[in-house]
Amino acid sequence: MLKSIPLATALLLSTSAAYAADEQPNWASCVADLQQTAKSEGLSQQTIEHTLANVKYVPRVIELDQKQPEFSSSFENYFSKRVTDWRVEQGRKLYREHKVLLQKLAKEYGVPPQYLLAFWGLETNFGSYKGKMSVLDSLATLACDPRRSRYFTTELMQALKLKERYNFAETDMVGSWAGAMGHTQFMPSAYAKYAIDGDGDGKADLWNSTEDALTSAANFLQNLGWKRNERWGREVTLPANFSYAHLGKAEAQPLTRWAELGITQTNGAPLSTPDMQAALYLPSGHTGPAFLGYDNFDVIMRWNRSTFYAIAVGHLADRINGGVALNVAPPKMPNLSRARVKELQAQLNTLGYDVGKPDGILGAKSLKGLKAFQKSQGLVADGYPDEATFKALKVK
Repeated sequence: MLKSIPLATALLLSTSAAYAADEQPNWASCVADLQQTAKSEGLSQQTIEHTLANVKYVPRVIELDQKQPEFSSSFENYFSKRVTDWRVEQGRKLYREHKVLLQKLAKEYGVPPQYLLAFWGLETNFGSYKGKMSVLDSLATLACDPRRSRYFTTELMQALKLKERYNFAETDMVGSWAGAMGHTQFMPSAYAKYAIDGDGDGKADLWNSTEDALTSAANFLQNLGWKRNERWGREVTLPANFSYAHLGKAEAQPLTRWAELGITQTNGAPLSTPDMQAALYLPSGHTGPAFLGYDNFDVIMRWNRSTFYAIAVGHLADRINGGVALNVAPPKMPNLSRARVKELQAQLNTLGYDVGKPDGILGAKSLKGLKAFQKSQGLVADGYPDEATFKALKVK
């Protein structure tokens, strides 16, 4: 004979079972494992039994994590949406508003105000959008997905420790689908390591304290290796018949060498040539703007591993600091479909140009192989897959 149970309990059990079956069959056992991990990490029973026990599985998080975009944005499309006149003016306005703090941070950490403002602008539109998803739910969901379980389990434990340390309310811990938080979108591990209580209230609150957020960003950049009194890089002008032999970080050259090759500032003035290395970037190929990235460009890339992002941060910083728009506007180009890029990579491999496993992403190996192919065909060997290159590769 079956033992009867209250109707409310039966409904709860049936709903939970259906939810788990439809969304994540191992959710309950995974949460139990996470609770054991939390215990071994020294988290309190209160946190384990009342916070971690109540995390929710969010299917949308898995969807976003696994989603491969069908198209890769062109540089013009990316750049025009991120370096806008409004952001320039807002950055200048916020510089005036936070001038004392920003100058203090520049003196202490070596990061000029315009860069902190540019990061702030790109990450959350100066704090106007910090994300709305539960950080704990998102991280728990990702921790229970096998793809990157170890990484997100570590981030979840850090988030729970932050909650305990600063007594954050769960409802206040909101952010991106991947768990990035606050004005400057720190992951929990970065938050734990680099967040600073800038306003002296006893809590490093990156959601609600601009002073904490900007101080923490300066501290983070200093720890990433920011070099005091150095630029990020600059837009440059290439001479006619430039060979494009050295492109990207792997082909960085001393500034003196770039000057010997005829590269100048956009106003025609010679490059300043301190004892520095610089890499040449052509995000739209030879028909678009050219940039030299210095050591601080690499620091920006440690914050976000995107060349487009690093150029956008650097140029937005220049504009906030009174600089002018790009000398060469990025040309309008179609977004590249990942399927088409994968076909291009496969064809390069077939022809003997080893670019690695086709993945639809144009990395360093693809750039090298593409340049070699273009040179063999008498095309401009700039490593950019324009229509002439696709045609030569017989990729539709």
